[in-house]
Amino acid sequence: DAYNNSLYFLSLPPSKSKQGPWHSCRTSNPTPMGKWEAPTFTRAALFRVGATSVLFLFAAASNLAVLVSVVRGRGRRLAAHLRPLIMSLAVADLMMTFIVMPLDMVWNITVQWYAGDAMCKLLCFLKLFAMHSSAFILVVISLDRHHAILHPLDSVDAKRRNKKMLMLAWSLSLLLASPQLFIFRAIKAEGVDFTQCITHGSFRQRWHETVYNMFHFVTLYVIPLLVMTCCYIRILVEINRQIHKHRELHLRCSGTDMIPKARMKTLKMTIIIVLSFVVCWTPYYLLGIWYWFQPQMLQVTPEYVHHILFVFGNLNTCCDPVIYGFYTPSFRADLAGYWCCRSRDSSPRSLDRLSGRPRHHSVGPDSDALSGDQQRGTEG
Repeated sequence: DAYNNSLYFLSLPPSKSKQGPWHSCRTSNPTPMGKWEAPTFTRAALFRVGATSVLFLFAAASNLAVLVSVVRGRGRRLAAHLRPLIMSLAVADLMMTFIVMPLDMVWNITVQWYAGDAMCKLLCFLKLFAMHSSAFILVVISLDRHHAILHPLDSVDAKRRNKKMLMLAWSLSLLLASPQLFIFRAIKAEGVDFTQCITHGSFRQRWHETVYNMFHFVTLYVIPLLVMTCCYIRILVEINRQIHKHRELHLRCSGTDMIPKARMKTLKMTIIIVLSFVVCWTPYYLLGIWYWFQPQMLQVTPEYVHHILFVFGNLNTCCDPVIYGFYTPSFRADLAGYWCCRSRDSSPRSLDRLSGRPRHHSVGPDSDALSGDQQRGTEG
């Protein structure tokens, strides 16, 4: 079934794999048709759908809030070269939210594929495109922080440099996901009323498919992880070098005092965002590697394990806006302003505005306060 044709980067459809009508074409010991049982919507799959729906609601609301804040709210006062990075990360997370999550929920419920061959190709392409773009945007953010800390005097060209890296990230995502349009197809099983969106027939040997999956594993996870790790190791080495340098000069300050507070704050935020990506997706990717080299692992691991690890991976989409909000007072101020406006509009005092009666506003230190990063000025 579709589970046997994609483990990690296609967000598994329905339930635990069962040897089906397609299996006889891939082994010298075919399974008799009479013994095959079609996958069903299990209780574990129901949990996956319920948990994914909760994550979908939270991820959609929070990432849309981040995008609105950066485009129209106080987030517009971010440094010019930082705004495109935050916007791109929010857009990538929204693609994961509105493409991967709904498709996974519907596919688990329907079990088989009902949307036809064209939608099979398109949606499998969009899923991999969303996952690639999310990983590559994190690489761009890491490279930006690396350059900001190690080459602070080159900040004048940061906007143009980030624009080029973002264009490359989106273009690579599009290119690497394009094979999905050719290898996936909707196939109806012979002798039974069951259709699935799978890669059956696209690979002559099983190891061809394993190589394809491993290639995407490397581009989706290994290479981004290596680049991000290298960037932050060099950043930490540079900060440590500054600390030792100031100690040798007997100055009463730390190495981080040489780095503006706003830049250090952004650095901490990006490190935690990268760590959340690693923590959330690593278990699911390791499960994929295990399957590619030992397909029989499906028979020894409980079904709910696969579902839980996939849901845990999707949690990363929810973590990014939470981390951004924790480190960005302007975003919290936008959220507070939104809720205050809603509460005023729903309160009896809102009738005063409708009736034209004046309202008295208290003037104080907090009456028109800006967030901390806006008061200090934005920086990257």
